[in-house]
Amino acid sequence: MSTQSITIDLPINRPRNEVWDAITTPGGIAGWWVAGNIAPVVGHRFTLDMGNWGLVECVVIEATPLERLVYAFADWKLSWILAEEDGATRLTLEHSGFNLDNPRHQLAFDAMSKGWRESLLPRLASTLYAEPA
Repeated sequence: MSTQSITIDLPINRPRNEVWDAITTPGGIAGWWVAGNIAPVVGHRFTLDMGNWGLVECVVIEATPLERLVYAFADWKLSWILAEEDGATRLTLEHSGFNLDNPRHQLAFDAMSKGWRESLLPRLASTLYAEPA
């Protein structure tokens, strides 16, 4: 069994602390994605409210403030990596753990590849751009 990942780099012309808050706080993620009681603390267990897909149980497995957040949910892992570039932020998302031999994983991979690129990450960026610097 080999697994596949979705990896996306997104330059965001905002300070790293603002991007960090948008992906690591309940108010931050609710502003562009879903409601959830997230906290960037290793071992923290939280839920994300995925609407029609229900509540998803997650656990933080790595957290380095302003640099990296990794959490596991269902069969997958989300890794958020932030790097400062000339006062802006390069955000790298890796959504990993897709076994493409599994039809459910293949469906999720196809949907999330499009969803992250065309909807969710652009919404994150536009939410940050709408806030005053």
